[in-house]
Amino acid sequence: MPTYAAEAEVEPSEDIRQRFERDGFVCPIRVLSDAEVQRYLGLYNAYIERNRARLDAMTPNQTFQVYSETHFAMRWVYDIARHPKILDTVEKLIGPNILAWNTNWFSKMPGDKAFVGWHQDGTYWKLSPVKVATAWVALNPSTEINGGLLVAPGTHKTPMMPQRETYAPNNALSRGQEIAVHVNESDAKCLALGPGEMSLHHIWIVHGSKANTSSVPRIGIAIRYISTEVKQDSPGRPLALLVRGKDEHGHFEILPAPTEDVPAEGVHQKIVERIRTSIMQDAQKKPS
Repeated sequence: MPTYAAEAEVEPSEDIRQRFERDGFVCPIRVLSDAEVQRYLGLYNAYIERNRARLDAMTPNQTFQVYSETHFAMRWVYDIARHPKILDTVEKLIGPNILAWNTNWFSKMPGDKAFVGWHQDGTYWKLSPVKVATAWVALNPSTEINGGLLVAPGTHKTPMMPQRETYAPNNALSRGQEIAVHVNESDAKCLALGPGEMSLHHIWIVHGSKANTSSVPRIGIAIRYISTEVKQDSPGRPLALLVRGKDEHGHFEILPAPTEDVPAEGVHQKIVERIRTSIMQDAQKKPS
């Protein structure tokens, strides 16, 4: 079993920014206590059990219907997204006025065949300016053998690499997207995390993950944070939650924070459908 630092100190603001801009990531940073990890893991498992039948009928690239945008509908996920230890570090990268724009659970059980192809998020998100950071928060150990996040350091300096949409059934991304150029996997770095730790990565870094070949589950949530000055090129007005500071720009429709841990029937599904329609606006047609 790999070992983990009990506490990763948050560096001064300039060091965090310098490392993020140089490498495209910062890792690891301890943000949740052991008690918080256990509480959120219990709530997550209960949520999955309520949706077990739906998930069992889905391929990995359909599971976004359950795993994505839960911070809009469930109070406990919203509480993770607005956790002060997470936001204190995110603020050092994108400033004090912060929206939680998107969330997605990335969970792999032992023997799970799901993987995430090498890709760049910025190709699909259409966000500018680039005051964006993804926090990946682990509730279980996340290592290379159980499908932990892999990044290609420095690739964020080459935005908009050519990518293709494969719709491969075991690719957990909704379009099965992947970089259409060679990625030297020997240079990749696994952002290994212990429970309660997070990594932060750049919107343009090439990243992905492999299948879980271990006996240890890997459960974590990716939270996509943006500054309130960011715009998204999309039809209609995109959705977000204000988690710190104030919004003086109005580029997003700010939804009210959820108040219940278990949402009313259909609330989450309606939000997911609206957001996916916007994000998938230029998706290639799925091969028949």
